[in-house]
Amino acid sequence: MGLLDGKAAIVTGSARGIGRATAELFASEGAKVLINDLDADVAEQTAGEIDGETAVHTGDLTEADAADKLVAAAVDAFGAVDIVVNNAGYTWDGVVHRMTDEQFQAMLDIHTIVPFRITRALAPHWREAAKAERGEGKEVFRKLVNVSSISGMMGNAGQANYSAAKAGVVGLTKTLAKEWGQFKINVNAVAFGFVETRLTAAKESGGEMTSPSGEKIELGIPEQMRAMASAIIPLGRPAQPEEAAGPVLFLCSQHANYVHGQILNVTGGQFGGMYT
Repeated sequence: MGLLDGKAAIVTGSARGIGRATAELFASEGAKVLINDLDADVAEQTAGEIDGETAVHTGDLTEADAADKLVAAAVDAFGAVDIVVNNAGYTWDGVVHRMTDEQFQAMLDIHTIVPFRITRALAPHWREAAKAERGEGKEVFRKLVNVSSISGMMGNAGQANYSAAKAGVVGLTKTLAKEWGQFKINVNAVAFGFVETRLTAAKESGGEMTSPSGEKIELGIPEQMRAMASAIIPLGRPAQPEEAAGPVLFLCSQHANYVHGQILNVTGGQFGGMYT
């Protein structure tokens, strides 16, 4: 018996990194998982490599109707949705005095507005089902987990846009918890610290991605800053994606039915910013 037997989940940004590790862990615990990513080829490959029932929905989640299409795709594929993990995102770093409006807005769009729109798209499915269950005297829990960051909790030099967006996720999570608790929808967030992904790889390796608007964005952290970040983590190293996925699984399992409106820091004991 798996922790998520019979459940259907959406994990956004799940072709790589933390999202993929989460999707793999969910599938291993019995869930059907909708794989979502901006990169269709990588999403299809990931879905094919996961041992379990999957479906794929790709595209730019910042488009106005993307959230409705995402939820509809999951309902069409699985008949219902029980779990949503709002994980999709990227970084576009820069110091404030050189940051463009587009650069700032892009982080708000993907990290704060997209989770809001996905939540809104879920509302008619989850709220009506919960009302019917309440009328029958049933208590059925559904799970919404938003991904924040230590940058949103503590701030981080060079990430005013990302930090603001991830702080917004905290406010969204706590407000949704107050609104949706009556429907037995557990709403929580995880705030990750330094996790080894392509976003935190050594900048010297030359990684990059193309934003939804077509902008080429350099990825990674300078090696010196990576070393500094590891030095201030009490556990002495960054997390692997699989270690980040475990707390998400906990929040989406029956073991967390009475965990609600919380921000779970997954940082290896780090209580400051990434570099200070």
